[in-house]
Amino acid sequence: MPINFLSPGMEGCVKRIAGRDDTRRFLESLGLVPGGRVTMVSSMGDNVILGIRGTRIAISRKLADRIHI
Repeated sequence: MPINFLSPGMEGCVKRIAGRDDTRRFLESLGLVPGGRVTMVSSMGDNVILGIRGTRIAISRKLADRIHI
């Protein structure tokens, strides 16, 4: 299921990242890799804030739809 289904405070394990190679490489450069743990910090409007290895990142909801947990 896409990470957007997590409620704030919930954690999941990245199963796969969908999309083109450049999209996957970009998300991997942010630390979103299969097997990695990620926390939904906040989901407001068209953006989500994720917690990854002690760091917070903000990405668009459309991009977050490509992250499956």
